[in-house]
Amino acid sequence: YLEKPTAGTVIFDGKELGNMSEKELRKARQSISMIFQGFHLLMQRDALSNVCFPLEIAGVPKKEAKEKAKEMLELVGISDKAQAYPAQLSGGQKQRVAIARALATNPQVLLCDEATSALDVTVQKRVIDLLQNLQENKNRSYVFICHNLALVQQFCDRVIVMKDGRVVEEGIPDEVIQNPKEEYTKMLVESVF
Repeated sequence: YLEKPTAGTVIFDGKELGNMSEKELRKARQSISMIFQGFHLLMQRDALSNVCFPLEIAGVPKKEAKEKAKEMLELVGISDKAQAYPAQLSGGQKQRVAIARALATNPQVLLCDEATSALDVTVQKRVIDLLQNLQENKNRSYVFICHNLALVQQFCDRVIVMKDGRVVEEGIPDEVIQNPKEEYTKMLVESVF
């Protein structure tokens, strides 16, 4: 966990994370990665070193970590920025470094917390296209937290609407967005469209 839940449970791959030993939890974390809305890059590290960071934590040898980080920066299309520090990068470039870092450990599940909301529309589209391409070619699962319903409709296979920490509606995006059944979902859709 980044945060301990105040209520409820977190189940991953059939196991409750709260019941795991520290060693089991570290192993499970290698299968889960996160892209934050605010990038959360380490300012004192260049792009390459930022991507190396989760590999270092996982105990990957330095040379191997560097090669994997270069591969990830190439994958997200910014290998030319490997030596640049976060302050020297645009918002879209920072987000691509964050994506490369999140993918470095080859996670099964990628949590995307408003991963594109801080980006302008054209950069947002490029990042979504990149994530879709990676999803199709690398067979990844995403949990995409987003308030942009048009983006949800374009990107997601399934949508879950939550209110006050509870699921109020779920289904395929077109069904939920174009024919919401719950009052909260109706209000949400009406406020956007």
